[in-house]
Amino acid sequence: MKVLVTGGTGFVGPAIVRRLVEDGHTVRVLEHTPGASAALPSQEAVEGSMTDAASLRRAVEGQGAVVHLVALLTGSPEEFRRVMEEGTRELVAAAREAGVQRFVLMSALGTSEETKDLVPYYHAKWQMEQDVKASGLEHVIFRPSFIFGREGGALGQFKKIARLAPVTPIVGPGTQRIQPIWVDDVAAYFAEGLVKPEAANRTFELGGPDTVTWNEFWSRLKRAQGARRPSVHLPFGLMRLQASVLEKLPNPPVTRDQLTMLAAGDNVVSNTDAVDTFGLPLVPLDEQLRRAVTKAD
Repeated sequence: MKVLVTGGTGFVGPAIVRRLVEDGHTVRVLEHTPGASAALPSQEAVEGSMTDAASLRRAVEGQGAVVHLVALLTGSPEEFRRVMEEGTRELVAAAREAGVQRFVLMSALGTSEETKDLVPYYHAKWQMEQDVKASGLEHVIFRPSFIFGREGGALGQFKKIARLAPVTPIVGPGTQRIQPIWVDDVAAYFAEGLVKPEAANRTFELGGPDTVTWNEFWSRLKRAQGARRPSVHLPFGLMRLQASVLEKLPNPPVTRDQLTMLAAGDNVVSNTDAVDTFGLPLVPLDEQLRRAVTKAD
């Protein structure tokens, strides 16, 4: 199948592109910066932007499916609206016009009608989901928990903190639960979601096989790295004050919106729909951490 992938050059995108190519699909990657996908095994790259509707129409032309991964992690409410909400709306319209057979969307665990007004990120993800559902296109929506990989993403930052900081800072009481999933497992879900008939027009929450509190996670990560530094719990109020200053940096380590999402509660799946439908083997958390802190399997 011919597949357009947006966001293929980000953290998760390369793993998904590689898996799709391994499965025999012909992949076209939307590049915001020319040459950004040169290291990927995709057969074709097309220049375009989520804020340029004409480029999206050119990108989707002749494609049988779309895998939409583009998202902002930080930015103004206007940027979230323009890139994620309006951009997705234009991409959906282009896909419908091009006769795309299936549209697979990357959303995020925690996205819901109840959380959509907490932060612009959740609002954008919720609106993206609604526009895809209302499009009339056959679709699959995935909501992953924290995605871990060897390099990049949240785990990349966590590894540096555990290795370099004199104490391990844990935001709040550390009792909120997370369910990290390995990046290659996410890629496997997307590859299966592209072709599995039973997945059509459904939303799936994705998490790894282990659910842990933040306290337990940091303990396991430090054990994997051989670090013996103590942990300290930082109140949300203090962290929000610090984040208000750090947000002025080009790539802030934490933002007030991210703290709001963290304080909202557990980031774990609420059902077994993904496991029951796809039946994929998933990498346990300790193995995820082992892979992340070693150079090779």
